[in-house]
Amino acid sequence: MMEIIGSTGVAFLLGAFFANLMGWLATSQKLYLILNALGAAIAACASWGIGFMPFVVLEATWCVVALATLAKQMIDRAA
Repeated sequence: MMEIIGSTGVAFLLGAFFANLMGWLATSQKLYLILNALGAAIAACASWGIGFMPFVVLEATWCVVALATLAKQMIDRAA
């Protein structure tokens, strides 16, 4: 089950990366950041479930950075 969950998270991450490379999504776009945060959070949960802590740290950090960037954009737009 964790393989399916982890694969789903990684699919979100790779999908966002691919869309960026194809020019369909810019790294500053809200959807790109949401896909990264969601994918990283899902992958982190799956990694936690199998006890692979290095990947939990990596994905949790990735998620926090994506969410922080998204929050900064929202604050900047509101100002």
